[in-house]
Amino acid sequence: MDTTDLDQEACYRAVVTRDARFDGRFFGCVKTTGIYCRPVCPARTPRRENMIFVATAAAAEAAGFRACLRCRPETAPDMGAWRGTSNTVSRALSLIEAGALDAGSTEALADRLGVGERHLRRLFRQHLGAAPVSVAQTRRVLLAKALIQETDLPMAEVALAAGFGSVRRFNETFQALYDRPPGALRRRGERAPGAGVRLNLTYRAPYDWDGLIAALAARGDAVADGRWTHVLDPAVDGASGSVVVERGAADPGSGGRLAATVEASDLKALPGVLARVRRVFDLSADPEAIGRDLSADPLLAPLVRARPGLRLAGRWIDDGEDTPSDRAPKDWSAAMLARAENWRPWRAYAAAHLAAAGIEIEETRDAA
Repeated sequence: MDTTDLDQEACYRAVVTRDARFDGRFFGCVKTTGIYCRPVCPARTPRRENMIFVATAAAAEAAGFRACLRCRPETAPDMGAWRGTSNTVSRALSLIEAGALDAGSTEALADRLGVGERHLRRLFRQHLGAAPVSVAQTRRVLLAKALIQETDLPMAEVALAAGFGSVRRFNETFQALYDRPPGALRRRGERAPGAGVRLNLTYRAPYDWDGLIAALAARGDAVADGRWTHVLDPAVDGASGSVVVERGAADPGSGGRLAATVEASDLKALPGVLARVRRVFDLSADPEAIGRDLSADPLLAPLVRARPGLRLAGRWIDDGEDTPSDRAPKDWSAAMLARAENWRPWRAYAAAHLAAAGIEIEETRDAA
């Protein structure tokens, strides 16, 4: 298992103190139990010699560890070490999250990205510590685990919604990973009333919910009473129906959650719908890294302090070749673009901070 990119001792100190700042940044694998956990896991901390740390859940599962049933790694913020490091990996993960490897091959995925299969595998090993197929399986398992524990869907429908090709494969995977059938993981408790599949989507605080909702409303999205609604298009989403997103309850471990309720005529569409929701609401943002990097510029430092939880309103359909976080406005001057090189890979956040502060492009040209 490749753990060379992580400071193992620093990771252990974060686990000992249950430091929520590191939730989603790495996972701790316990050699004596075969379980991997979030840094904020409430269970008793294992001895240092019994723990190794990896950057992603996929790396932990590829090494043979299974997700903790107590801290639920599937609810950790999406904070993979690849963020801001590889545009190809970022695009590949977006496609995998939408189900690209549920029926397709790694070779087909590489073709869509315009790279060779071997190169794609090498990038995944470098940035995530696991192969693309392992990442895809981890995504399926963790989504299924969330559906099992947060909804009352029958197991056959969970298998379908999570992207498993068959119920048999679904059962075999969970038996191999958890040494028990998937139904044994279900927690009986109060479920939210109403139709549809309701899931909690975790984000890393701070999060400027009011600002993002205002931005979505300003561009013409359906927003009413603090809820965002989108009607599914079978041609785009693979199903008819709708998705409603609202602010959810606070998460003691990582800061907060959004509650997404999806009504879809075909549950196979669920992974793609959830991937688009995460993009629209910018749930994978790392506010600490964004703030640290942008604050190095004296123009942006006070703006970041004023709006630390600023998020980008993403597109439901986004076929762009570049990473949304790094897109620069087309009307920036050459001098501004030169200055913005120091803001990579967060140029889009820099532009959003400037716009939120009412600083015009002409003013930034003068400052540049």
